[in-house]
Amino acid sequence: WREICRLGQLPAFMNLAESFEEDAGAWRPLYDGVEPHKVLLPGLFNSSSAFRKLLIVRCVRPDKVVPAVQDFVEANLGKKYVEPPPFNLHACYADSSPTTPLIFVLSAGSDPMAALLQFAAEKDMASRIFPVSLGQGQGPKAAALIAEGVQSGAWVVLQNCHLAPSWMPSLDKICEDLKPEETNPEFRLWMTSYPSPKFPVNILQNGVKMTNEPPKGIRANMKRSYLLEPVCSDEDFFETCAKPGPFKKLLFGLIYFHALVQERRKFGPLGWNIPYGFDDGDQRISVRQLHMFLNENDKIPFDALRYVTGECNYGGRVTDDKDRLLLNTILERCYCADIVDSSSYTLSESGLYFAPPEGDRPAYITYIESLPIIPLPEAFGLHENADITKDQNDTATMFASLLTMGGGGGGSGGAGGASEDRVAAVVAECLSRLPPPFDIEAVQHKWPVLYEESMNTVLAQEMSRFNKLTAAMRDSLRNIDLSIKGLLVMSADLEAAYRSISINQVPELWKRVSYPSLKPLGSYLDDLYRRLKMLQDWYQGGVPPMFWLSGFFFVQSFLTAGLQNYARKHKIPIDMVGYDFEMLGTDHEEYTQGPDEGVYVYGMFLEGCGWDGDRRMLCESQPKVLFVPAPCIWLRPKPSDQFSEFSHYNCPVYRTADRRGVLATTGHSTNFVMYAKLPTDQDPRHWIMRGVCLLSQLSE
Repeated sequence: WREICRLGQLPAFMNLAESFEEDAGAWRPLYDGVEPHKVLLPGLFNSSSAFRKLLIVRCVRPDKVVPAVQDFVEANLGKKYVEPPPFNLHACYADSSPTTPLIFVLSAGSDPMAALLQFAAEKDMASRIFPVSLGQGQGPKAAALIAEGVQSGAWVVLQNCHLAPSWMPSLDKICEDLKPEETNPEFRLWMTSYPSPKFPVNILQNGVKMTNEPPKGIRANMKRSYLLEPVCSDEDFFETCAKPGPFKKLLFGLIYFHALVQERRKFGPLGWNIPYGFDDGDQRISVRQLHMFLNENDKIPFDALRYVTGECNYGGRVTDDKDRLLLNTILERCYCADIVDSSSYTLSESGLYFAPPEGDRPAYITYIESLPIIPLPEAFGLHENADITKDQNDTATMFASLLTMGGGGGGSGGAGGASEDRVAAVVAECLSRLPPPFDIEAVQHKWPVLYEESMNTVLAQEMSRFNKLTAAMRDSLRNIDLSIKGLLVMSADLEAAYRSISINQVPELWKRVSYPSLKPLGSYLDDLYRRLKMLQDWYQGGVPPMFWLSGFFFVQSFLTAGLQNYARKHKIPIDMVGYDFEMLGTDHEEYTQGPDEGVYVYGMFLEGCGWDGDRRMLCESQPKVLFVPAPCIWLRPKPSDQFSEFSHYNCPVYRTADRRGVLATTGHSTNFVMYAKLPTDQDPRHWIMRGVCLLSQLSE
């Protein structure tokens, strides 16, 4: 609604907000439509230009901006600008020369080596292609191979250039020194690399660049797996297992698992906290181990199969413990006795995906071809709302790319002046609204360090952290103000901060000393002022009855203080104490008195599920409702052996919707906070597959 109101301030969209207020029903088709950019708009807005309609779609249906932009580009520039060209190694090779490198730009799940080796065989170069995987100490070996290839006319393949950033300048010099008259005409230099800022720009500009995206969708992914080695070899592999029935069922489960773990990446943090590059090599070794284990054992060793596949082959890539739990939960669904023994066992809740009866390989491919091209979220164990999250992530990625390509070029004429005026207004407002620094000495005098009340220490520490942030903000804002007035030369940091403010982003200068936040600048500042007010109210009025958990700079110190108060009161070692969780109502203002032990907290949000306030437990999400306010929670300290037992889901709590974090020097994650026991009447694995978590703040 805020964005609609802002758009309505432009002359071309006058009365837009009023139109929504007067006749919301007329706008309902735009809100509910599958293709909102093709819906007729109410009144005069339907006669707006295609680009102006795009802006309205951006405000009302941000999840459908990408298809709307694709249609807009196709209508104005042509179809070839929205359809990727087919991958053609022959054409790329024809464009190259002995001194022109060929560069594979890698994406998650893609591996061009198999296609390159096949192409080399077609060109009679199979015996003269030399791959070298770059890494520590491999640079000299690669340089020697290139020197030899230049003379002999061999092909040299430098794999994973992004893993050898320190050697990239040397590679740049080698490529620069290649001279056509001194190079064998059959020589070619191939490279593979993920996008990396360390990759030499000269090589990128002069080389032939290629990318080969892995197939999209479960159906395409599974069909491709049945056409890859070793599965595609019927006589040597597919039909040679001693237990053909169980093997073919479990193989189908493994291929479905492989498709699932790859395709979940498109859902962002809802799919995986960290997007892992699971590839064909992981599947290939798992398939061979399945074949070997079934041949060598009388009984199917499910535990061993799950261990080597989930902990070693695929799990070896997984660095986040929540992702590892999810990986093994998915694998348990695909590698289990039921998939072998029960003909009614299904791999998805709808029953659409199941392991077909034993047959030959074409029979499995025929079944796979009957599956939907675009899978519904239920195939991944996710709620239907996950598609909206995925589409919104795609929109955010596209806009971030557009802003990056926009660069930092200064505006000219009136546009530049308008931008400068806007930034100056924001800077002036921030400076006027930023409160003075907290007086730490006064705080420590009023709330001194006490053995029995650790919260006093938390208050002083939090104020110190916020003082550091507001000081950095105040200093940079004053300097930007002076620079706009022409009284100070802008440094690189100040110029970057100026650009960020002009596009409503939080400057990197502030992020370095800030708490984690994904909010745009306007929302970030409102959130910051609210945090500062919370601490000021605490200083003036004493410990609040209900704590706003999202308002803490370093929430772990607050949680530790609650446990410390309990441990000191009862004279118990703090490492034998933990939090029990009791669900309260959803209105924090009802609670005017704090608990005798522990703390009441509020302000979190549930993602991936809903909340049943009457039964006080998790429930399914409502359509189009991506986040719901979590209930107030009583964090009740107890000895670890006295926690209450109830059917629950161990819900991870994160500080931002990005979910991923790194270990800080304190030993805590920069994002993950703790696990909260939330009541549920469903199997916890259901919520693990849903990607359910608690967030202390949203990104809006």
